[in-house]
Amino acid sequence: MSRVHMTVLGLLMALLIVSLDQTILVTALPTIVAKLGGMNEFTWVFSAYLIASVAGMPLFGKLSDMYGRKRFFVFGIIVFMLGSILCGTASSMSELIVYRVVQGIGGGALMPVVFTILFDIFPAEKRAKMTGLFGAVFGLSSVLGPIAGAFFTDHLHWRWIFFINLPIGIIALLIVIFCYRESLVFLSQKLDWFGTFTLVASILCFMLAIEMSGKDYAWTSPLILGLFAGAIVLVIAFLWIESRVAEPIIPLKLFKNRLFTSSMAAGMLFGMVLMAGATFIPLFVQGVAGGSATNASTVLTPMMLALVVSSMAGGMLMRKMPFRNIMITAILFLLLSVVCLAGMTPDTTRLQMTLYMVLMGLGIGASYPVTSLAAQHNIDYQQRGTVNSLVRFFQTLGNTLGIAIFGSIQTSYLQEKYSAVLSDPKLAEMFGNPQVLLQDEVRQSMPGSLLKQLLEVLSDSIAYVFQWSILICLLAVMFILMMGRVKMVTTKPHGHSTTAAVQVNRSSVER
Repeated sequence: MSRVHMTVLGLLMALLIVSLDQTILVTALPTIVAKLGGMNEFTWVFSAYLIASVAGMPLFGKLSDMYGRKRFFVFGIIVFMLGSILCGTASSMSELIVYRVVQGIGGGALMPVVFTILFDIFPAEKRAKMTGLFGAVFGLSSVLGPIAGAFFTDHLHWRWIFFINLPIGIIALLIVIFCYRESLVFLSQKLDWFGTFTLVASILCFMLAIEMSGKDYAWTSPLILGLFAGAIVLVIAFLWIESRVAEPIIPLKLFKNRLFTSSMAAGMLFGMVLMAGATFIPLFVQGVAGGSATNASTVLTPMMLALVVSSMAGGMLMRKMPFRNIMITAILFLLLSVVCLAGMTPDTTRLQMTLYMVLMGLGIGASYPVTSLAAQHNIDYQQRGTVNSLVRFFQTLGNTLGIAIFGSIQTSYLQEKYSAVLSDPKLAEMFGNPQVLLQDEVRQSMPGSLLKQLLEVLSDSIAYVFQWSILICLLAVMFILMMGRVKMVTTKPHGHSTTAAVQVNRSSVER
C-alpha cells in the first residue's frame, strides 16, 4: 500500500473517532444521566465539546496554513485522546462537562486539518469521490456510534464509549506520523489574536445565554440580557477587526462569494436539524417508550445507514449536477422528516419512527460532500486550510446551536408542562425531576394515569423541538436557492490547473 493510501487510512481513522464521539453518546447519555444525575445539564455534555471545537477550528485552520498540517494533526489527536481518558474517569456530570471541553479542543484541531490534508494530496477530479468517502465516515460513525454506545452501556460500562477512542487514535497517529510527508512551503503570516479572542468570546457569551435562559434564569434576567448584549458587541468588534487587519482569522472577502456564503449557511442549518434528531429521538425512545439504549440504537441505525448512502451518492452526483439541484433534493427529504417528527405522540410506532429517521438520513447525508466542495469552488490553494476550517466551523456551529437552542426549547417546555401536571406537593416531591422517567423502577411505582400524563408531556416537548425544526428547514431552502447553477470544475480559467496546484504536495507524500 502506498504512502498516499496509508495516509488516507490514518485520516479516515482520525475522522472516525472524532465523529464517533458525538453519535456514540446519544444512546448512552440517558444512562449516564441516570448514573451521574444532572438531567437539566445533559445538553451541556454535547454543547461543551461543540463550543470548544467551534472556537478552535478557525484558529487551527489558519495555523495549519502558516506552519503545516502535520504538527496540528498530531496536536489535535493527542489532546483528543487525553480528553477521552479524562471523560472516561468522570465521577460527576460537572466533571464530564469540563473534560468534554478538552476533547473539543482536540476535535477542533483535527477536523479542519484532516480535510485540508485530503485536499492537498488529491487532484481536483478525485476530490468529489474522496469527499464523498470521508462524508460516508460521518455516516458510518453515525451507524456504529448508537450501536456501540448501546452495547457498552447495556453490556460493559458507559465509560468505554470514551476509552474506545484510544486504540483507534494511537494507530491513526502512528500512520500519519510515518506516512504523511507534506510540502514545507507554508504561508508567512501574523496570527490575528484579537480577532480570535473576540470570535471565541462572542460564541461563549451567546451559547451561555442560550443554555441558561429559561432553565437557570429567566429570558429577561439581567444576566441573560447582558450575555446577549455582550455577544452582539463582541461580534461587531470581531467584524471591525477582521475588516482592518492584514491577515484576518476569517477573511471576510470570502463571504462576497455567494456560493461560499450560501454553502456555509446551508451546512450550518442542516447541522442544527441533525443534532435535533440525534439528541431527542433517543430520549423519546428511552423516556417515552421506556426502551433501553439498544432500543434507541435500532431506531437511529436506519437513519445513519441512509445518511451513508446519501453522502456517497451526493459525492458521485456532483460531477453531473449543479450543487443546488442535489441540495434541493436533500432538503425535501429533510423537510418531510421533520414535519412527520413534529407530530409524534406516545402512540407513534417504532416502524413510523424508523421511516421518519430514514428520510432524515437521506436529507442530511448529501449535504456533507456538496457543501464542502461548493465552498472550495475557485478557492486558492493558499487559503485551503482556512476554508476547510470554516466549512467544519459552520457545520459544527450548526450542531452547537442545534443542541443549545433546541435543548433550551425542549427543557423550558418540559419544565412548564411537567410542573403543571404535578400540582400535588406529595407527587411533586416524589416525581418532580423528569429524570425519573428514565428509571424503570421509578416508572413502575407511579400511578398509571400519572405516568401516562407525564409521558405525554415528555413526548410533546420533543415534538415541539421538531416543530421549530420546520422553520430551520425553510430557512435552508432560501440559502440553497442562492447557490445558483454552479457545477464542480476540475480546471481553473486561463489554463491554471487546480490539479497542478496540489501535485507538489501529492508527490511529496509519495516520496
